[in-house]
Amino acid sequence: MFDALIAAVTDYTDAQTGESPYVTAVEGLTILRSNQETRPNHLIHKPALCIVVQGAKATTFGSRQFDYRAGQALIVSVETPAFGRVVEAGPGKPFLGVVIELDLATMREVVQSLDTLPVSSGGARSGIFVANFDGPLADCALRMIRLLDTTHAIPVIHPLLMREISYWLLSGPGGAEIARLALSGGHSQRVMSAIHLLRERFAEPVRIDDLARTAQLSPSAFHREFKALTSMTPLQYQKQLRLLEARRLMTADATNVETAAFQVGYESASQFSREYSRMFGAPPRREVVALGKGAS
Repeated sequence: MFDALIAAVTDYTDAQTGESPYVTAVEGLTILRSNQETRPNHLIHKPALCIVVQGAKATTFGSRQFDYRAGQALIVSVETPAFGRVVEAGPGKPFLGVVIELDLATMREVVQSLDTLPVSSGGARSGIFVANFDGPLADCALRMIRLLDTTHAIPVIHPLLMREISYWLLSGPGGAEIARLALSGGHSQRVMSAIHLLRERFAEPVRIDDLARTAQLSPSAFHREFKALTSMTPLQYQKQLRLLEARRLMTADATNVETAAFQVGYESASQFSREYSRMFGAPPRREVVALGKGAS
């Protein structure tokens, strides 16, 4: 099964022009390929099934690094900033990956159709974990990639595959936590509401008491649940959102350093520069100049 998945991803990427990542005709399906190890790539990770088909990858959320290699998948069930890099790849054996974005609405429908809900193993609640990727899930991924050869079938088959993927995820390790996130009510879902609020208002001063009130938890309980789900504190989460948006403003919109800093909520350009350098490894002005945008 996995050999067939390697062959399908290899054939697809061999036929593409341009560079990875390859956004496909199937909504939410992205295919990755790299002939070499890469530097950390900073992104907002959406809920997704991130499969390593060949090679190995490391993704860091806050203070936690998740290492996963061929035959494993990173399962992310909460939207959160991350740093990802390929750690094993070469021209003769490139890194190959498949990312399938999860549809929480479909997940919710599947949860509600189950006779019994997944039972927690008793470990810490986490919205991010690594699991072995084989059997029915690998078969679903293979069929989704093969669906790219028959694009007229995508509108009919893709929703069925997403329901099947949801079922196998709910039946596997971490199924209980995924179910908690999909269903309304419960601590995890209420913390998700606070995360969405923080995402929408990341440029504003954040008060933990306000976020905790949204989650209907005490500040200490909210802080604990938030960190369990995202592997970072609310303030770390907000800081990474601010810096990622500032980087986008400077590199994509040609916004100068000071304006980008203030737009994302920083009152001090010097503090912004320090925190930017700490996160990205270089001062913001150097990145802007290197890209030919200029900075004032």
